[in-house]
Amino acid sequence: MEISLLREVVIIIGLSVISILLFRKLRIPAILAFFITGLLAGPHGLGLVPIDEVNFLAEIGVIFLLFTIGIEFSLEKFSQIKRYVIIGGSLQLTLTLLATYIICSNLGLSTSESIFIGLLVSFSSTAVVLRILQEKNQMYSIHGQISLGILIFQDIAVVLVILFIPMLAGVDNGTFNNLPLLLAKGIGLIAFTLISAKWIVPILIHYIARFKSRELFILTIILICFGVTWMTSSIGLSTALGAFLAGLIISNTDYSNQALGNVLPFADIFMSFFFVSIGMLLNIGFIMENLLLIIILSLAVIILKSLIAGLTAGILGLSFRVMILVGLILCQIGEFSFILSAKGMKLGLINEEFFQIFLAVSVATMSITPFILAVAPRISHFSDRLPLPPRIKKGFYPFTTPKEEVFNDHLIIVGFGVNGKNMAKAASKAEIPYVVVEINPEIVRNEKSHGESIHYGDAAHGTVLKNVNIENARIMVVAISDAIGTRKILDIAKKINPNIYIIVRTRYIRDMESLYQLGADEIVPEEFETSIEIFSRVLEKYDLPDQEIHEFIHEIRSDGYELFRTLSNNELITSTLDESQDIEISSTILSSDSDGKTIGDLIKNYDLKIVAVLREHKTFKKISSSFKVKEEDLLIVSGEKDQLSRFEKSDL
Repeated sequence: MEISLLREVVIIIGLSVISILLFRKLRIPAILAFFITGLLAGPHGLGLVPIDEVNFLAEIGVIFLLFTIGIEFSLEKFSQIKRYVIIGGSLQLTLTLLATYIICSNLGLSTSESIFIGLLVSFSSTAVVLRILQEKNQMYSIHGQISLGILIFQDIAVVLVILFIPMLAGVDNGTFNNLPLLLAKGIGLIAFTLISAKWIVPILIHYIARFKSRELFILTIILICFGVTWMTSSIGLSTALGAFLAGLIISNTDYSNQALGNVLPFADIFMSFFFVSIGMLLNIGFIMENLLLIIILSLAVIILKSLIAGLTAGILGLSFRVMILVGLILCQIGEFSFILSAKGMKLGLINEEFFQIFLAVSVATMSITPFILAVAPRISHFSDRLPLPPRIKKGFYPFTTPKEEVFNDHLIIVGFGVNGKNMAKAASKAEIPYVVVEINPEIVRNEKSHGESIHYGDAAHGTVLKNVNIENARIMVVAISDAIGTRKILDIAKKINPNIYIIVRTRYIRDMESLYQLGADEIVPEEFETSIEIFSRVLEKYDLPDQEIHEFIHEIRSDGYELFRTLSNNELITSTLDESQDIEISSTILSSDSDGKTIGDLIKNYDLKIVAVLREHKTFKKISSSFKVKEEDLLIVSGEKDQLSRFEKSDL
């Protein structure tokens, strides 16, 4: 039986892959590839996919988008940038709405139409802007923080605007008829959010996390997302509000970064369907007929929004350079305006022709944003040369960096078992800044209560590593016993920060080669380290000076354990997997009776291997049977226990 939705998904993903590959080669942003995919697959293109089928997936994409925004937007972060959210966001939205309203009124549009168009133009693209800021590592820059604050205000405001649009169209949707009921719903929703965020959800997720099941954790997070979204929609409020609140509930738990890392792949996939669905609405024939008008309107929107967003930054007291950057960052029309415009067309606020023009202008402004932001730094630097008053040029309100836990040039410890704890203690004693990533929720809770710098999460997720600022870390120690997890962590860590020095613990030497290939700079195999520890104690019993023992051990480690690796692979694997072989390493100091003899003479009656010979401060590793020994040479010998015992009792 053919499943129609499956066919449509295959077509869309197939076209998206081809488009993105082509656009990547041409260095064109991927978002434009999604629009082109929709244009090709939609009713105005090849007609391969019915748009109704894609709209369902697009709506899920919007839910995931708001959910991830809610997770990233915690009350703590809000308090750090509240000035930019409240003052900056309200100023930008109000000024853009007012300016657009005046322009539209002068063009002869009605009050309702002018206000509605003003609202459409006011919103910028959270999805596009945040992705670019993250890619350019500018999220915590001055312009990044102000842009983020304004976008957060817009994301909250869009929920209220969705409720307001029917009233603007003169349609009675019953939402505002019963104000006491509306207030009761609002108060109940706020109470539910606070109680869930404070007690219910942290306890639930902590309980789930204790099972250490990735599938169970992901399903619980998605259940919270869709559960709260369904609850808000069932009482007559928007799904966007529900998804945002669900994210907000999770944001104040210790599990927010892990949750975000798990959800982001889903959000990216479904948001791609959202952008494809927008492309499917585009009528290429209509666009070509009105191309000049669309270009003029697109330029007008970019200029208007850049000026107002830049002016908002100026009113906040930031420098002229920052004003330009903020203006260019927020110059596009956002994804929520698509939702509002479709709703407005259904309610009769705009007609089909205007909808097509607005859609084309929106897609154009979003598509050109990555190119604008690529040249924005040059434009802002040029502005420094302009003859402006110092108060405008430098700004009059000092920017305060968000008070987040600062990690820089630090050590990241993955895993807080015995090795991780010892590493943390040593780092603390040496006053080396460090942070721990641990997936056991009980350990995280206990250690946090004792003031340890520890974060919950699976370090195989880039989101978790970025949360501990791996981009600026110097060293990472992977001290977990999960071989598959170690490989994933190595892969993602080196992709985010190719220069980080990674030390990996592994149980078996057979894993060393693959770990080196994945990017490990240093590997500590437990098998060899155990041998070193035992052998160092053997050397002590032979009364060798501590300095000589340390130098010898340092040489073994710096040489990649080559001394012990001279044992054949078969012997090493056998000693690991078959304990009955009883392969051991021992040492013997030669007497004057052995002076001048060859290695062949010494071991001709024994099934042994001479691993190395220590002579004063020299170490000889590649030993042939003709190698001549001297008095007081230290022989390092490997073999079965009974052979070693016989050899040590012989006259040497």
